Amino acid sequence: MHISVIGTGYVGLVTGACFAEFGVAVTCVDKDAARIERLKKGDVPFYEPGITELVAKGLREGRLHFTTDAAKAVEDALVIFIAVGTPPRPDGSSDLSFVEDVGRAIAKTMTGYKVVVTKSTVPVGTGERLREVIRAHRSGDFRFDIVSNPEFLREGSAIDDFMRPNRVVLGADSEQAVAIMKDLYRPLYLIETPFVVTDIQSAEMIKYASNAFLAVKISFINEIANLCEKVGADVQVVAKGMGLDQRIGSKFLHAGPGFGGSCFPKDLAALVHMGETAGQHMQIAEAAVRVNEEQRERMVKKIEAAAGGLKGKTFAVLGLSFKPNTNDLREAPALDIAKALLKAGAAVRACDPAALEEGCKLVPGLAPAKDAYDAAKGADAVVIMTEWNQFRNLDFDQLKKAMRAPLLIDLRNVYEAARVTGFGFQYVSVGRADKGVVRAKTRA
Repeated sequence: MHISVIGTGYVGLVTGACFAEFGVAVTCVDKDAARIERLKKGDVPFYEPGITELVAKGLREGRLHFTTDAAKAVEDALVIFIAVGTPPRPDGSSDLSFVEDVGRAIAKTMTGYKVVVTKSTVPVGTGERLREVIRAHRSGDFRFDIVSNPEFLREGSAIDDFMRPNRVVLGADSEQAVAIMKDLYRPLYLIETPFVVTDIQSAEMIKYASNAFLAVKISFINEIANLCEKVGADVQVVAKGMGLDQRIGSKFLHAGPGFGGSCFPKDLAALVHMGETAGQHMQIAEAAVRVNEEQRERMVKKIEAAAGGLKGKTFAVLGLSFKPNTNDLREAPALDIAKALLKAGAAVRACDPAALEEGCKLVPGLAPAKDAYDAAKGADAVVIMTEWNQFRNLDFDQLKKAMRAPLLIDLRNVYEAARVTGFGFQYVSVGRADKGVVRAKTRA
């Protein structure tokens, strides 16, 4: 079977490379000629563990191809995946112009039966809207089917999520299309992956409902963490006690500065807008958004209280990306917090294994550092923003020598307090009591 994937962003490239690994002939399409030339050379334009090796293998074995020629890609493929951006509009709704552009391009170039699959996250009703676009612009009376096949890829572990998913969702109204999609995903039957076959509207909603629920879990545990600080409880113990209940589960119960990335903020906003359009007030989703925004402000106040002020202070920020193992800075809490520190008159030195250069472009005044110890030189506090593995086993003796004052503010609860305070640090975390010696006067 030959498939085409239109859009070589995060979702599109991972999808194409993984299907090539399944033994499928894949053509990845993008209108960005420079990007395509890079990909033809195996140069992946974003950071994701394993993707560079997978693309190189697909190219080497002749199953993965890159082109700007959408017409040829449509002609050659039986299944066409749409994996283009659906950015949010100011009112929270999803901008579907890129999806509709692809629909028109498919319609004008198709010469026979096609299965058109939305891989992009799209609001309920997009499948039918796409069907109307293709019908209105097709050059002949050619049959086609629409399928909703939402992705559930976590940045930092996308390859494994595609190869070993906890479910595959197929929304379609055609038995032929479902059969073709199941054949495409045949390797996953060998590992007994559950398949959810449903109508298009339900498949589209599954994606939003899933992401919104996970975002709600994060906002909920952050509210619990804030309460724990006031009543003397330990949020990590609370989260463990909650997570052992199989009805709740332990995932996404990690207190911190809030969620970011390209999915949760955008999908929550789209879900709220869908509710408004349908006459259904999505109160829990709205609350999750509000709590997440407030959590970033709380983290700035936490840093200010721990450091005895912000103006004139120097902070070492460890991590900028919204989560480890990605260079994605979209809606990253670290950027908002760093901006607030700089605005208050502080100096901020930052390091990040994958997102430093871009982060410094996005936050004027942010000073780059080569590693945690370079960032800590003369710092009044070290702030862990992203839990990269490099920051999980810091040399505290070396760190302390570099700093102006021994204060670690751990916004990801990476460390146990006793370990940090044993080196003479004051330790501040989220949802747990502050530990360590009372902060001494800053050395000149």
